Amino acid sequence: MNDRSNVNSVLFLGPADVKDVIAMKEAIDLVEEGYAGAVRFPIINAPRRRVHSPDGVRVSNFPGGIDSLGVIGSLTRAESVSHDPKNQVYPYREHPVYLLWDSKTSHLTSIIVGEITDKRVGFSSVMALRTAATTGVGIRHLARKDSEICGVYGTGGQALHKVLACQEERKIRKYRIYSRNPENRRAFIEKLQPLVDAEFENLDDPREVCRGADIVICATNSNVPVFDGDWLEPGQHVVTVVGSNNALVQGGWLESGRRENDDRTCERADVIVTNWRESVVQDQQAGLIEPLNKGVITWDRIVELGEIITGTHPGRTSDDQITYHANNNGTAASDLAIAQRVFDKCRALGRGVKLELPVPGTQ
Repeated sequence: MNDRSNVNSVLFLGPADVKDVIAMKEAIDLVEEGYAGAVRFPIINAPRRRVHSPDGVRVSNFPGGIDSLGVIGSLTRAESVSHDPKNQVYPYREHPVYLLWDSKTSHLTSIIVGEITDKRVGFSSVMALRTAATTGVGIRHLARKDSEICGVYGTGGQALHKVLACQEERKIRKYRIYSRNPENRRAFIEKLQPLVDAEFENLDDPREVCRGADIVICATNSNVPVFDGDWLEPGQHVVTVVGSNNALVQGGWLESGRRENDDRTCERADVIVTNWRESVVQDQQAGLIEPLNKGVITWDRIVELGEIITGTHPGRTSDDQITYHANNNGTAASDLAIAQRVFDKCRALGRGVKLELPVPGTQ
């Protein structure tokens, strides 16, 4: 007979288990809780780290936790990356792997393999739910309350999820959509119309995305700025998601770091928010480090998302200000907050496979 006191039960969850248990609104709330916790106890989280093989395989590691949710651990994912001077594409992207430990006992509670997605739409792009939920947190705290028009650059899975997040936080009546491919724009709008009660405008001029918009969202594969900061108007909230890392330059794949924003956007922004300041330095993320190095902006202009959430920084203080959220990379504060809730729900639903592992040292 096995001695049950010498066995730990770990729940293994696969892609089919986790794909349909959480929606955007709950994900936004969880990401907000994660970033707030990272401010209250900073050493529970660390910046994303990436390593690259000579053949362009990249592994991203996200260590951290959320004490209020009782979880500490990591997310790791791998992908094959291909570049040209203007765009980045991914010939293959592997399932992400989450490792969840109990933050009070250090017991391994779950291994999750698979993309956690919004249950309404399923898989569309790697990390689309978490990235969009982080954008939603920024909109919650920084966009004007009366925002009604949102301009969107991009028509992929990241852009789709960001529209869902935006609609959770503001009652947008019109989305103005631009990408270089007209067919992609048409298909994007067709997919969103059953999900979002709003008008969609198909634009073939990138300038028109910003004109009259209250919120401007970039969600592209671009390696270069996608709009001119002089197009921005007072009161707008701007979001970009490309968070370059300097290894792309060091490895010889790109001549300069990836970015969706230009220097003028940083210069004009009254409030600049990043997810993690340390990542800007560690990865030499071009969208902020280049204007910093040029003296266009200074470090005292940049605050972290968690500081806005907790009130450490006031964020937007008037309707005329331009706020800029550089959603520069994910962190375990967001990934593990969502993963822990998914684990709790899947366990309650009886999903997954229990792995019985011997207590270390007893095997």
